Amino acid sequence: MSADLNGQLRLHERMHAAVVRIGAEDLPVLIVDDFLENPAVLVDYAALHGGFEGVSDTFYPGTRAPAPPIYSFALRAFLGDVIGRVFGLEGGRVTGELSHFSLVTTPPGSLSVPQRMPHFDSTNPKQLAVLHYLCDAQHGGTSFYRHRRTGFEFIDEARSLAYGRAVKEDLAALGSLPAKYICGNDSMYEHIARFEAVFNRVLVYRSIDLHSADIRPDFHFSDNPRSGRLTANTFFYYQ
Repeated sequence: MSADLNGQLRLHERMHAAVVRIGAEDLPVLIVDDFLENPAVLVDYAALHGGFEGVSDTFYPGTRAPAPPIYSFALRAFLGDVIGRVFGLEGGRVTGELSHFSLVTTPPGSLSVPQRMPHFDSTNPKQLAVLHYLCDAQHGGTSFYRHRRTGFEFIDEARSLAYGRAVKEDLAALGSLPAKYICGNDSMYEHIARFEAVFNRVLVYRSIDLHSADIRPDFHFSDNPRSGRLTANTFFYYQ
């Protein structure tokens, strides 16, 4: 297929958006089902033109490839108004964006310690994460967590030092974490919400929220976009 997706990304006529508030800190999560009319064109694009490579950050356990600019443009065009209302950013201007395809490919035995825990993407409450599932439920959804020692469900700049100290205290007290993906409660974190992977579902949440992909023990790791845990991940930076 052509690498040009102009005109191929259209809003599904049955698109449905809902807001869920989660946790003791009342975190907003926007759920959009049946987002695009033909999401298969994104899978085809990722498979044919992706160029997936390993990532150097400490959080994502797999490979990434750049998504075409038209994709993030379509997200803003189709969802910009509802995102602004849900997250109190009406009138806010998007000053930057980053969009890529992602595949979970790292087996449990190769996880770094941070990859065994929930993470936050930024301490900026005006950075939003947009997660588009291009896979189905067998690949696991996304969960949100509360850190037991602090009670924090999000980490902003004001909390970052205290959270970092508390995590170090946890690790000193508990010893080495098992080499596995977190998928529910453990000794450091309490599970507060789970959203299942549904093909063509979009989740939008603040990048400061503690979250992790649900990668179960029977997960099938694949680097093939047509059979693996393919998602499109976008960050919007608001002024």
